[in-house]
Amino acid sequence: MKVTVYAGSASGSRPVFEREAREFARSLAEAGVEIVYGGGAVGLMGAVADAALEAGGTVTGVMPKSLVDAEVAHRGLTRLHVVDTMHERKQMMADLGDCFVALPGSVGTLEEIVEVWAWLVLGYHGKPVTLLNTDGYWSRLMGMARRMAANGFLRPEELQSFVPVGNAEELFRLYETWRPPTPRWGLPEGQTRKDGQ
Repeated sequence: MKVTVYAGSASGSRPVFEREAREFARSLAEAGVEIVYGGGAVGLMGAVADAALEAGGTVTGVMPKSLVDAEVAHRGLTRLHVVDTMHERKQMMADLGDCFVALPGSVGTLEEIVEVWAWLVLGYHGKPVTLLNTDGYWSRLMGMARRMAANGFLRPEELQSFVPVGNAEELFRLYETWRPPTPRWGLPEGQTRKDGQ
């Protein structure tokens, strides 16, 4: 199993963010799960990589060359894919992972998790999309999703496909029972669109 993790390039203002990020990554590594992430050495990104590697895990980074050249890449990863653009980075991270989880972060983390959720809704993949809701960090985003559904912009099954989890064990349980929502606009169940994201 490979989990694509999106996380902040800062550590946040409270110790709970890094503590929970490390514990989550350590639990994934100890379960034999490979982590795919953005390749950074800083912030929660770096904490995730360090904790997983310290626990003997496999960590794959994906980073545009411009950021590698700026010396923000983690130098101790199992492997680092260097790509040309942010679009290539996001596509590769999506392709490599079996599910997605967003840890606390800023606009980049938000954009990445919402994009893969949109792809799920539209039928471009059928993988779980989750939020590690550390100390309620993503609760307002979940509230916004409920508002979308209440106002007729999301179907109930689409709302239910954007799932908060509290730890790695909850992620594993979700993965074992996961069924993606029926894609919009007529794809048969179990099929995904093939024309790229």
